[in-house]
Amino acid sequence: MSASKEWTIPGAEGESILGNTHLPSGDAIGVLIIAHGFKGYKDYGMFPRIAEAAAAAGFIAHRFNFSHSGMTNVIETFERPDLFERDTYNKQVHDLGAIVAAVNDGRLDGQGLAYVMFGHSRGGVTVLLTAGRYAHDAAFPQPAGIITASAPSSCRAMAPQQAEALLGEGFLESPSARTGQTLRIGKGFLTEQLEDPDAHDLPALIASITCPVLIIHGEADPTVPAECAQQLAQAAGETAEVIRIAGGNHVFNTPNPMPPDAESSPQLDELLAAVTEFARQACIDTRRG
Repeated sequence: MSASKEWTIPGAEGESILGNTHLPSGDAIGVLIIAHGFKGYKDYGMFPRIAEAAAAAGFIAHRFNFSHSGMTNVIETFERPDLFERDTYNKQVHDLGAIVAAVNDGRLDGQGLAYVMFGHSRGGVTVLLTAGRYAHDAAFPQPAGIITASAPSSCRAMAPQQAEALLGEGFLESPSARTGQTLRIGKGFLTEQLEDPDAHDLPALIASITCPVLIIHGEADPTVPAECAQQLAQAAGETAEVIRIAGGNHVFNTPNPMPPDAESSPQLDELLAAVTEFARQACIDTRRG
């Protein structure tokens, strides 16, 4: 793995967002902000490789842990399961806004450059929510592009029985196969959606996004159906492009951990090429505009 700079900024509820920045060898053409998904973290499998590929393509790449991911830089375990239990989409949108603000004011590298947000799985929903909620906010620096990978097409993926249990018990147990821990999803994840459905109406929010949107999905994804890609694209309309990767699973056939010297799978290579080319064109078009 190439060298990166570590950083910490405050996120939702004052909890820390931990990040790493990968810098290009020459002048940067833009910034890529990389958001992980459910039970993911900045050091998981493909995320360092995405950041390295972006830096090699001329981008400043920021990969980070959401403040309520439960993860720290001790990657063997969820050191803060209490934070994981309190995680919600609103907290994640807050965190992304905090990172954009830190780039914009120079606390993080990339001030003055166009930026693209990338989100995997639930992180893909979060980048869409963020772009949609702030699409008409003149005070919010607008992204040059949005990229999702393996993203669901709705904020609420749980079955009605699970939702009823979550509200009744106050939590749902969610085992981590990676660490062996039994984590909890707190009811705040659902109650905020019930209390403010407009802020979680993903199709409606996507429709307000004006920048280009790239939607990537593996055709063999066993976790999030590949049909979600077309549903997201339909909501986005003319701004959207869909790439479906043959044989790609939920993490594009990438092991975790991924040894630094390991070759990328063909599916991950296809993802990397699509991400860097889309981001390059989006940043160029933004500068021209």
